[in-house]
Amino acid sequence: MPDQTLRAADVLAQRLYEAGCRHAFGMPGGEVLTLVDALERAGIAFHLAKHENAAGFMAEGVHHRDHAPALLVATLGPGAMNGVNVVANALQDRVPMIVLTGCVDADEALTYTHQVLDHQAVFRPITKASFRLTSGGADTIADKAVTIATDPRPGPVHVDVPINVADAPAPSAPRRRRAAIGKVVPQGADLALAKAWLTQAERPLVVIGLDVLSADIGPVLRAFVEHFAIPFVTTYKAKGVVDEDHPLCLGAAGLSPLADRQLLPLVERADLILAIGYDPIEMRPGWREAWDPLRQNVIDIAAEANSHYMHQAGLHFVADIGATLEALAQNVKAQATWPRGEPAAAKAGLAQAFPVDEPWGPAAIIAETRAVLPAETLATADSGAHRILLSQMWSCHEARGLIQSSALCTMGCAVPMAIGLKLSEPARPVVSFSGDAGLLMVAGELATAAELGTAAIFVVFVDASLALIELKQRQRQMPNLGVDFARHDFAAMGQAFGGNGVTVRNRGELRAALQHAMDADRFTVIAAQIDPAAYDGRL
Repeated sequence: MPDQTLRAADVLAQRLYEAGCRHAFGMPGGEVLTLVDALERAGIAFHLAKHENAAGFMAEGVHHRDHAPALLVATLGPGAMNGVNVVANALQDRVPMIVLTGCVDADEALTYTHQVLDHQAVFRPITKASFRLTSGGADTIADKAVTIATDPRPGPVHVDVPINVADAPAPSAPRRRRAAIGKVVPQGADLALAKAWLTQAERPLVVIGLDVLSADIGPVLRAFVEHFAIPFVTTYKAKGVVDEDHPLCLGAAGLSPLADRQLLPLVERADLILAIGYDPIEMRPGWREAWDPLRQNVIDIAAEANSHYMHQAGLHFVADIGATLEALAQNVKAQATWPRGEPAAAKAGLAQAFPVDEPWGPAAIIAETRAVLPAETLATADSGAHRILLSQMWSCHEARGLIQSSALCTMGCAVPMAIGLKLSEPARPVVSFSGDAGLLMVAGELATAAELGTAAIFVVFVDASLALIELKQRQRQMPNLGVDFARHDFAAMGQAFGGNGVTVRNRGELRAALQHAMDADRFTVIAAQIDPAAYDGRL
């Protein structure tokens, strides 16, 4: 199609292709047909999901492999509203996402009210920005959407696309592209003070957060902690940015009280805290003011200034993380750290707190799956009791090796994210971990997995209960209300939707099911039957 005949929707789609987008997900309505057509013409495949919320999580799964913005497409009214949850999740979990919604033209909306509502009023509070596409400004709006979505900290941007505007010719004009942001590095007195603290520290500790994912600084970060022999913990989203088999790794923190009993005393003992890309939005109340900058040296290196007040620091650098670490390390000699061996003791305590040798139960399911599946397996986790255990026990050897909703903590995310991962990386094993309630929320997406030919493995913890909520209910000595439901045949569901399905009740059956699933040409649902009380004392 010659440039002078490009529609506004084509200009938008071409900019998204230029940003690396190759997949879009959603459910079309008449109001977005031009948009879907433009995406396909630009080279972006549109994939039909069964619900817009799941479509957004599929798009996120793709993003974690290709690092391009996730693309969600929804029609007006109920279609757009179905996507609210996943858009709010993208904002809290720092996922760059472009949300494209169809809408009625402004003149039409003056006298037509069916399914018409103010999409921008809905999406503005849960996005970094919201735009209404115009034919003359299509290129500018498209570039703004991409740059704002991918700027630190990343997040969703909404673009409302009126029906006639999508089809309107876009005037030929010079392309507008904002220059890349230059690296900002600390200098002067503050950098000198940070170096002095690093030189003096006997008990330094690094806390790594999800900002490092978009910074892509794994090798620099690893070299830094190795050079200075600094033990480190990560948030759940940052798991694997340095291989969790590394001797300095103390695992993930912030969600399990059992893990925090080992890690928070170590934080209190540290004389230097380096918060590297640490965004506390993932952390629970136990990590509020986890360190004291009045008696500990604390350096915060983050993508944004601290407005959360979850913690404070003596030095706060809003700067390029990798370049800042290199500047800190320059001409600073390493020395022995933690002479009393407290990190090793904490690591041993964590191993005792999360044993892998139980005969059967949630820990056995996780341990057996990790042992059978290869190291390069990509995993997703839904919200629930199993996620707390999984996030401690599932060892990651690369960044984004385990993805989950760790800030909003929404249910129903694991299955669609696994579909997105497998679509992007068909040659790699992909496993999804869900509670039975979480899978019931998105069971229809098993049909999407079949239609897309994605042979992911869906492991379901079947206990017929909202186990984490039921546990909290019992701890508060409240009656059992609203947390239990019927046991369903999830293996039969898998078969009904075009995949394989098997029910397992012990390690041997699980091992055999996993081995068969790795060789299968279609998805497999593995329904692991456990006792609802199996999480007691494990979290």
